[in-house]
Amino acid sequence: MAYQITESDLLQISNLELLARQVVEGFLTGLHKSPYHGFSVEFAEHRQYNSGESTRNIDWKLFARTDKLFVKRFEEETNLRCQIVIDTSSSMYFPNEGLNKIRFSVIAAASLIQLMKKQRDASGISLFNEELWFHSPSKLGLTHQKLLFSKLQSCLSEPIQGKRSEISKTLHTLAEGLHKRSFVIIFSDMFQSGSEDIFSALQHLRYNNHEVILFDVHDKKSEHDFDFGHRPYIFKDSETGEELKLHPNAVKEKYLQNYNAHKENLKLKCLQYKIDYNEALVENDFNQVLMPFIKKKKNDK
Repeated sequence: MAYQITESDLLQISNLELLARQVVEGFLTGLHKSPYHGFSVEFAEHRQYNSGESTRNIDWKLFARTDKLFVKRFEEETNLRCQIVIDTSSSMYFPNEGLNKIRFSVIAAASLIQLMKKQRDASGISLFNEELWFHSPSKLGLTHQKLLFSKLQSCLSEPIQGKRSEISKTLHTLAEGLHKRSFVIIFSDMFQSGSEDIFSALQHLRYNNHEVILFDVHDKKSEHDFDFGHRPYIFKDSETGEELKLHPNAVKEKYLQNYNAHKENLKLKCLQYKIDYNEALVENDFNQVLMPFIKKKKNDK
């Protein structure tokens, strides 16, 4: 039986790798009961034998069970190269209490890395705010995975203050530098002035034949629904420090109009560029991230 992950586990994260394993274990348990039960990890450490190659590495025990020839994979062999890109600008550390956007993104990324490991998929991470401050190309191997978990954990140590998001600049850089035809998975709240710059960068990724999955990360209560109490608040821009005192009800309708218009425009552009768009709400479980990934991978074969 899969361990039940509590909100306390998600907030403390003393061992990110262990938490990621628990998330993936629970996901795969549910997957076997779903229409996607065909997604199997049984042969993750093997590939099918090709006629004419050496028989030295054939797994004869597996042959006895399946009557099919499979070869054990070597460390450098991989099914897929996947780059996980995470926005670490100050707005991603909202809300201040509970499971915020950066914490959700880090756990989701760690869970994807764990799932990829089971499938012999190489993974790397790119972390950015105003600049691309960490980049590790996709690789296999235990040492590399521990480096990725360590860097992800460092994003949670303390909030990053006063850092804007330069999504477009980062994606343009990655589009040119990534391994040919990589899977690129982006976690961001997509808050950057200049929507056309973002759309151009997304198009650049697709132009260079990368498959792209975008997770538009938001807090449902405050950002998606703009649900605040019936009293004045002081709203502070976490990236600029600018403060504004107002009553939420006075601006809610206009806010939701702008918010939804931005989302619809982003969805339309992603559809146009054949990018998988997913709105990820931090209150929901991590299946909303893991399921789109395996669907994309399954359809890409």
